[in-house]
Amino acid sequence: MTSVTAVVCVFTERRWDRILLALHSLREQTLAADEILVVVDHNPTLATRLAAALPDVRVVENRHRQGLSGGRNTALEVATGELIAFLDDDAWAAPDWLETLVGAMSSEDVLGAGSRVDPEWQTRRPRWWPAEFDWVVGCTYRGMPGMGCVVRNPSGGAMVLRRDLRERAGLFREDLGRVGDRPIGCEETEYCLRAARLTGGVFRYEPGSTISHLVPAARCTWSYFISRCYSEGLSKAIVARSVRGSAPLATERHYVTRVLPAGVRAGLTDAVGLDLPGLLRASNIVLGVAAASAGFLTGRARRTTLDA
Repeated sequence: MTSVTAVVCVFTERRWDRILLALHSLREQTLAADEILVVVDHNPTLATRLAAALPDVRVVENRHRQGLSGGRNTALEVATGELIAFLDDDAWAAPDWLETLVGAMSSEDVLGAGSRVDPEWQTRRPRWWPAEFDWVVGCTYRGMPGMGCVVRNPSGGAMVLRRDLRERAGLFREDLGRVGDRPIGCEETEYCLRAARLTGGVFRYEPGSTISHLVPAARCTWSYFISRCYSEGLSKAIVARSVRGSAPLATERHYVTRVLPAGVRAGLTDAVGLDLPGLLRASNIVLGVAAASAGFLTGRARRTTLDA
């Protein structure tokens, strides 16, 4: 039987209730994890509080550079399970989340697997928000496959990786990945591209496995939408420079040339049908692409990593 460590990376007391919810969902899995690990990102007060409140959970402090990538690297180093399941600290997993993902790892060539991520809107979904851009808030977007398949990379907040990747492919790049509330990402994109190149393995997407991810009201604004698109472009520029060939942006090319035009057409059709926010959704697809493109071009021009 393959052993599993479930990991939640945390950084702030402001998410205390959500952290407890995430951990509760891990305890209620149909496939129980052999170990539940909480990695605290350079916050000794939070680490002490968690250790006192959760005697059944292993609490460790981030041994690396501050940020989500450093926390994940710590987990790769200290986890005891053969498989390591990462769950965001502001999400909760469906009861069969872990069982379904571990089932996707039955073939040795599968290096990791990720689940579907559904948004849990704190208020309500803005009517101007195109579903094709749900990745902005860390969720599965319209256009993702409806069945299990091989993908370039899974969602970092809802994925299982083989622990031995730390020896076979190294660790996550710590100049990528969220630090506190800074919306810089793509660390899992770069890592999965590197791991696949070095090992010849693949990653899978399993939409039958699901988590719900909180979308706070502060992230439901148009300014956050645009700034997050711009930041994604910056991050993708780093990935494109670090991984040569056509692979790094193949997913983005399909997204821009196939998924987004369909989204614009759907929004315009909705507007004709008197769903007037459909016009806003179509417009924001265009503006989101423009912001991401601006970020990408800026990142290419800088040719430096993005330090906090």
